Amino acid sequence: MAAPGGAVSCEDFAEFQEFLRVMRTIDDRIVHELNTTIPTASFVGKIDASQMCKELYQSLMDAHTSRERIIKNCIAQTSSVVKTLREEREKAQDDAALLKQLRKEQTKV
Repeated sequence: MAAPGGAVSCEDFAEFQEFLRVMRTIDDRIVHELNTTIPTASFVGKIDASQMCKELYQSLMDAHTSRERIIKNCIAQTSSVVKTLREEREKAQDDAALLKQLRKEQTKV
């Protein structure tokens, strides 16, 4: 699997789902993130809560932007494959394997 900033394979849907699950970690742990970001009364003077909240917000926005880019990229890639398979299907309408592949790719989209 590729790193969050790198290229993601859209071929294997299960792998793609797992990649997105890993990228959602910050969202899934938001309560914990908030609890560790906002200082308790004893630390209020030692930590800049405003800066910590800004950093948490930026981390969330970066994660959301990254996921959105990856999802849209995979939709575009898979849509392109579907278009190609449809064109091939028009030429060879009796090809059952081609129809099966087309249906598989359409389901991914």
